[in-house]
Amino acid sequence: MDTLRITKAKKLTGEVTVPGDKSISHRAVMCGALASGDVSITNLCSGDDTARTVTMFQQMGISIQAQGHHSFVIHGKGLHGLREPDDLLYAGNSGTTLRLMAGLLSAQPFFSVLSGDSSLRRRPMNRVVEPLRHMGAHINGRDHGNFAPLAIQGGPLRGIAYHLPVASAQVKSALLFAGLYADSQTTVIEPVLSRDHTERMLSCMGVPINIRGSEVTVQPCEHLEPCRLDIPGDISAAAFFIVAGLIVPDAELVLRAIGINPTRTGCIDILRAMGGQIDIFNERIQCGEPVADIAVRSSSLVATTIEGDLIPRAIDELPIIAVAAAMAAGTTVIRNARELRVKESDRIAAMTSELKKCGVVVEAYDDGMAITGGRGIRGTVCDSFGDHRVAMSLAIAGLCAEEEMIIRDCSCIQTSFPEFMGTLVRIKG
Repeated sequence: MDTLRITKAKKLTGEVTVPGDKSISHRAVMCGALASGDVSITNLCSGDDTARTVTMFQQMGISIQAQGHHSFVIHGKGLHGLREPDDLLYAGNSGTTLRLMAGLLSAQPFFSVLSGDSSLRRRPMNRVVEPLRHMGAHINGRDHGNFAPLAIQGGPLRGIAYHLPVASAQVKSALLFAGLYADSQTTVIEPVLSRDHTERMLSCMGVPINIRGSEVTVQPCEHLEPCRLDIPGDISAAAFFIVAGLIVPDAELVLRAIGINPTRTGCIDILRAMGGQIDIFNERIQCGEPVADIAVRSSSLVATTIEGDLIPRAIDELPIIAVAAAMAAGTTVIRNARELRVKESDRIAAMTSELKKCGVVVEAYDDGMAITGGRGIRGTVCDSFGDHRVAMSLAIAGLCAEEEMIIRDCSCIQTSFPEFMGTLVRIKG
């Protein structure tokens, strides 16, 4: 799947299932390894990123056994059951793995080294390293710890109160994991609330968590209670097919068992504001998370403005929202999203350059972009920049292009959604 060739879709129909939520999957593996007993996980994300997290814990002595299709049993050894790895811990392209593990490993009584692929080694780590050092962590790395590899000599930590300059679930989660081992409570205060999967899961496993607005406090604890974790479908993966259902004529799709955590549904709010016909039904709670089925059908979209508190609730979906904007009447403006510059690629630069190749009028800002839509999309040869979300976004754009869309360097899709192309082919009929 290194090169994708996408042709125009006349219609889209059928039911769609997506991989288990990648963010929740990482946390399920981590919490399962720290639990005092066996934890059963179903619908674990099948992508390479989650596999990196699984492998790390196996390197540290945790038994993780497959029990069928995307189902596993983790034999947790408790908060103090990890052993020193005898080799480097490799996160591949997974920033979530590296940043969250930096927090957890800072408290372990051993030495470890975290690294990743060339893309991950270019992503800034000081945002998590600095507050962990305030807790007493001993972390070294390139550029004084701003870039991996990170060498961590674990040891005792102290509880702190830390104000995040930018809302970040990864940094918040790293501090919460470290806070499980600290000598006093740890409080993280965000400017706006980021995704709260870590807080929900720790609370379900008996950890004392107090949440007040965008402030969360964790108390040191003795153990995590074993439980069963049935992971909902990933709304970030679902977003590609939600947008496809909106922009392709004669489309009607139903997406099953999708996580609708309110810290993650910014994309739904944005697309509805653009005129998207999106219905949420059959709501229930699964794995401590709100879950529902989602129905979507072809819609006439209009431009909107995306900024402020919406950004952290839709940060991973902004590349595919840019494609929706390219098909909407008017100019959609995205602001306050400079975080897109330091993802797997510079997503502002990537989506700007590739949509321009497709004949879309786009202006890039330091913290976002303006996309003038309603003029159609031209098929051409595009690059993914090794970024799974850019690759899949361009593939969805290709469904509306008169000419064939060719997208290069698409093996990156394996990191989060290996079934993407198979699903796309099936609903095209």
